[in-house]
Amino acid sequence: MLEEIRISSLGVIESSTLELGPGLTVITGETGAGKTMIVTALGLLLGGRADTGAVRTGAKTARVEGVVRLDGLAGFAEAVDDAGGVVEDDRVVLARNVSAEGRSRAFVGGASVPVTALAQVAEPLVAVHGQSDQHRLLQARAQREALDRFGGAPLTALLATYTELHRRLQTTETELEEVVATARERAQEADLLRFGLGEIEAVSPEPGEDVTLEADETRLGFADTLRTAAEQAREALSSEDGHPDALTTAYAARTLLDGVREHDAEAGQLADRLAELTYLLSDLAADVASYASRIETDPARLAGVSERRAALTALTRKYGDTIDEVLAWAEQSATRLLSLDNTDERIEELRGEQETLRRELAAAAAALSAARAEAAGRLAAEVTAELTLLAMPHARLTIEVRQVEVPKPEQLIHGPLLVDGRWLRHTGSGIDEVELMLAANTGSEPRPLSKGASGGELSRVMLALEVALAGTSPVPTFVFDEVDAGVGGAAAVEVGRRLAQLARTAQVLVVTHLPQVAAYADRHVVVEKASDGSVTSSGLTVLDDAQRERELSRMLAGMADSDTALAHARELLEVAQEVRRA
Repeated sequence: MLEEIRISSLGVIESSTLELGPGLTVITGETGAGKTMIVTALGLLLGGRADTGAVRTGAKTARVEGVVRLDGLAGFAEAVDDAGGVVEDDRVVLARNVSAEGRSRAFVGGASVPVTALAQVAEPLVAVHGQSDQHRLLQARAQREALDRFGGAPLTALLATYTELHRRLQTTETELEEVVATARERAQEADLLRFGLGEIEAVSPEPGEDVTLEADETRLGFADTLRTAAEQAREALSSEDGHPDALTTAYAARTLLDGVREHDAEAGQLADRLAELTYLLSDLAADVASYASRIETDPARLAGVSERRAALTALTRKYGDTIDEVLAWAEQSATRLLSLDNTDERIEELRGEQETLRRELAAAAAALSAARAEAAGRLAAEVTAELTLLAMPHARLTIEVRQVEVPKPEQLIHGPLLVDGRWLRHTGSGIDEVELMLAANTGSEPRPLSKGASGGELSRVMLALEVALAGTSPVPTFVFDEVDAGVGGAAAVEVGRRLAQLARTAQVLVVTHLPQVAAYADRHVVVEKASDGSVTSSGLTVLDDAQRERELSRMLAGMADSDTALAHARELLEVAQEVRRA
């Protein structure tokens, strides 16, 4: 339950604290005083979108804090802990900052969290209803969701089962549609892959073979040149004809330095290095001679290598820049070909899945529809009873749960669903269209809410619906923002009476302009507007009994001190007090 709301620099409210408690709290005030800022503040605490225009003129940041007591809030402490917040004395502080520049920060139990995390923690705490919700109630989706909510856990479980089956069917039929539509393209792709794999298999390349053959072809093509260069190099290193060579020259230099070794140690060191060089030159000359002897001119071998390279080049022109890439393409294509060759089998498999899923979905849809029809009867009866208490004794609410029947389709993919012998349109929420119908007077035919309800009647229908749904809702706090618009007279008294009865089992916060509603409050808060001549500000004041009479008098007659209005205010309070004691 919300214990306290602290607001600073939000709209016309400079700094105010609203202390809340169990029961019914009403907020009143003159037009423009800032009553809706209370609802705006709650919206921010619930993770709603931040409007920088709501930051008070001249302020850098608007801040809203809410103190929540954990009594009876199952799972709330765990949600706070998951967000990183701290529970102190069974209370948690939720906060939201909005800067004039548009930045927004959220806090849960002292921990800074994303706004989405604040919304997840706070959403189960408060249900806010305003005049915009009346228009939302006219939407078919909102009416269906209200009925499903009233149906409770059993209906929710049926809906979850249906939704999962519907998702699986959509996925299966989408794949089936794609496979059937692309069967010809898949066959053509398979033929191309077979041809390519056949070409590669005919050549049977080895990994890295293109690189090896390129080196072989270059060596064979220049065999004579390579052999001539090797023989001349061997002659320069070690001549067989007595010509000057590197080995003879190095040996002579060694001999000269070796002869003067005894006169200078450095000369000896140089002689030793020349000795090492002569050994290396001798080995190198032998290796060059061996290399030259192995080089042979082999035109047949060269032709074979060139022919093989041409075959490999034909593959690399089509399937990859290198033979390794060609082999990788072949491996991937073989896997893809297996998939393409199983097209017919996959189509049959998908059609089998489709048939099974459609049969299971039809059964789930029938069960869900039956549960909705049963819940619709109970909800309609409860709302009708509530409308009687709200000064609409002759009103009757009915809830139609109907299906849209269509002709038998030529093909089933994404088509209607066969349920109990009828082809019905279906969506992710079922086969049902749910519509609330209101007969406002005796003898009148039920008509859709959008056509058969005035503004005041729609306000009372929404309140009656919320009261009926309250027993199925875990939300501990209800906020009504001028939902009594368009209501007056005796109907307004009954709205106040019903809100007071709802407040016996839940915390109810009402922003109202009707004295008949305000009279039933357990706590009456007035938003007062003051001005210093340049900037308007508002504050929140909890009224005592005498102040309540004056405020109700103002709301009744526009004059706080009118004797007649004061007498009427006292009468309203006395009647309300009797109802609250009953």
